[in-house]
Amino acid sequence: MHRFLLTPRWWGINVFVALGVPFCLFMGTWQLDRFEDRVDTHKEATSARPADQAAAPLESLLPVDKRTSGRLASVSGEYADQLLVPERRLEGKSGFYVLTLLKTDTGKAVPVVRGWLPGGADAGRAPAPPAGRVEVTGALQASENSTSKGVYSSGGLPAGQLGVIGAASLVNIVPYGLYDAWLTVQTPADGMTPVPARAPANTGLDLKAFQNLGYTGEWFVFAAFVLFMWFRLYRREVETLRDTEAGLVEETPAERDPAEPAPAGAGSA
Repeated sequence: MHRFLLTPRWWGINVFVALGVPFCLFMGTWQLDRFEDRVDTHKEATSARPADQAAAPLESLLPVDKRTSGRLASVSGEYADQLLVPERRLEGKSGFYVLTLLKTDTGKAVPVVRGWLPGGADAGRAPAPPAGRVEVTGALQASENSTSKGVYSSGGLPAGQLGVIGAASLVNIVPYGLYDAWLTVQTPADGMTPVPARAPANTGLDLKAFQNLGYTGEWFVFAAFVLFMWFRLYRREVETLRDTEAGLVEETPAERDPAEPAPAGAGSA
């Protein structure tokens, strides 16, 4: 009854199932691991920092990664060029960041977002930075790029405005070296609203995270579908053989066992 499982056609089917099911399970588990990793990093990124956690020197937290993003960093120097970052939303309102370059003792500068103001970008409304040497403490953030959420990447901004906060977009604007990071001051100053630190990239429960979860379900469904189709083909084959043995279906030459004699009258004119 089950000798058909050893035919070349069924060898191919069985090999496909033997390889396909583990592959689908592996891919589903991998996608699930990616989703769980995003959940864990999201919890870590959004968890409250200890109240007594002291700010660390900026140099010790670079380069910015998931562990250091959002950490309080301290750096000293003198404020230099000031720029406005337009079309930034905060608490559902549109406004702009006031960004000032802080030149450090190393000769390199770090962009510091001193606060947010509502409305259109207006240099006349932006408070001037403190003069002289200052000590700045702010939440460390990774440089933005054109795909970062909320950035103005269309170009065509007037002089004194910046669409993307990062060394790559500042290198042609200021004549000194830059850190590949920026700080956002967390204490109110000069009537501006502090800009909260963002979670590190690829840590939020965004669309991509739930895509991973969706792909997990798809791969497990594929594995179940492969098994279902194998069982369906197997059952159909068995039912066909039973019907043939019962004489309900005429056996074709391709299905007949070569060791069995041909039916009487077969091959006669």
